[in-house]
Amino acid sequence: MRLNDITRGTGLEAHGITNANLIYWTPPTSALYEQIVKRGEGLISHLGAVAVKTGHYTGRAANEKFIVDEPTSHDNIAWGKVNRPFAPLKFDELYKRMCAYMQGRDLFVQDCFAGADREHRLPIRVVTEKAWHSLFARNMFINATEEELQHHAPRFTVVNMPDFHALPSIDGTNSETFIIINFARRMIISGGTSYAGEIKKGIFTILNYLLPVEKKIMAMHCSANVGPQGDTAVFFGLSGTGKTTLSADPNRSLIGDDEHGWDDKGVFNFEGGCYAKIINLSREAEPEIYETTRRFGTVLENVAIDTFTRRIDLADDSFTENTRASYPLTHIPNIVGSGCGGHPANIVMLTCDAFGVLPPIARLTPAQAMFHFLSGYTAKVAGTEAGITEPTATFSTCFGGPFMPLNPTVYGELLRTKIARHNVTCWLVNTGWSGGAYGVGSRMKIGYSRALVNAALNGSLNAGTFEKDAFFGLDIPTSCAGVPTGVLNPRNTWADKAGYDETATRLVGMFKENFRKYEPDVTADVANVM
Repeated sequence: MRLNDITRGTGLEAHGITNANLIYWTPPTSALYEQIVKRGEGLISHLGAVAVKTGHYTGRAANEKFIVDEPTSHDNIAWGKVNRPFAPLKFDELYKRMCAYMQGRDLFVQDCFAGADREHRLPIRVVTEKAWHSLFARNMFINATEEELQHHAPRFTVVNMPDFHALPSIDGTNSETFIIINFARRMIISGGTSYAGEIKKGIFTILNYLLPVEKKIMAMHCSANVGPQGDTAVFFGLSGTGKTTLSADPNRSLIGDDEHGWDDKGVFNFEGGCYAKIINLSREAEPEIYETTRRFGTVLENVAIDTFTRRIDLADDSFTENTRASYPLTHIPNIVGSGCGGHPANIVMLTCDAFGVLPPIARLTPAQAMFHFLSGYTAKVAGTEAGITEPTATFSTCFGGPFMPLNPTVYGELLRTKIARHNVTCWLVNTGWSGGAYGVGSRMKIGYSRALVNAALNGSLNAGTFEKDAFFGLDIPTSCAGVPTGVLNPRNTWADKAGYDETATRLVGMFKENFRKYEPDVTADVANVM
């Protein structure tokens, strides 16, 4: 509907939502800006981005997420610490109270799609009480045309009410915050948190369930881009490993920065925007992303702003280190407009190794690729989270464990099959520490990581010579243009060689211990990678 078409209750009765006050139905960015300012939800920064705060939660509330345990999905879900069950009756009772909460309130609705490939895209609806959350959804998902809006029938609906709180003693939640997925009712409901990432990751979880189960399509937590010769590259990686940074390359066209599917035609973006981590973002190192922070339509989460000059400070982490920018893909100058690319020629698995023992780049065998994909390793460092005082290994299945509702081997086997069918070359890239662990060594220069990735993608690295790493069994290149030779083998960068050997041995042990849970479901060559 157009800007002036503000209606009462139209279409929301199907979700049990009645007697709302004003409903702003798929309003454009400019209208949402007006409402954000009018309602005091944020400030318009210098040059036009809107700055908002998320309150208590500045990241995902991982311990507050549940999946309703109901017959249609029960046998498919990998129940455990990540995918925790929630009773259907408790869901119904909690949602009834949410519907009562929405009566008499203004609501914002975005009707849009998840999935750039029209054959597989998912029609969705996002209902929020905050105008800025509606703008976030408009940025992150694929906008419907005027004609499509007339017939939009959402298959899944997100109802996001951050000011509504659960009562744990009554509702069966862990706290007053909740994010609950119900596949039978085709809904995601959330409350008690204003962190907008819950909206996008909720839909990502839905796609990670539907596409492999219904269509045998690989769902991936990755960025993707296309080179001048039409070659597609995929970048797996957890937050902070460089997934967004390394895929935003001025010499390659961006498909998307975070979530993709891989079908029989190739790779397609799930989203219509980017959600970049921007702490300490610099114009010199990441010019394309930097410019998005100075654009109308961008949502800046928890970024420090001078309330008088309205200038932002990207180096200020006083609210959180997890400062974010949500912006439409069209804010990036070099994109693939269709959101689709061919089959990958290269897959890059990114890690930020704070122990400083993994090489800056290594070529992987198919068995190693599956091992590292299932492992999903990175490391947290001191200061990033409360209680972290030294480098801590983190293993997140398939580089996205919190969003993978199926057994991990479902995704692993899909990936292994596609790698073999399309003759994909796989790489492990460490954007973490070199010359010692965190606190002793230094972070790998972005320029070196870019040079190594570019050499991998253009084929020159694969054509060179390699040496075998003694601890992880990885093939390490002996040279790469633009990168000092001494950097390539991490042991050479350590002054304390015995310290390197001890640390590498310890990390190998962590990998093996973590992988034991997968051993019954994988082939011997994968189980015995280390």
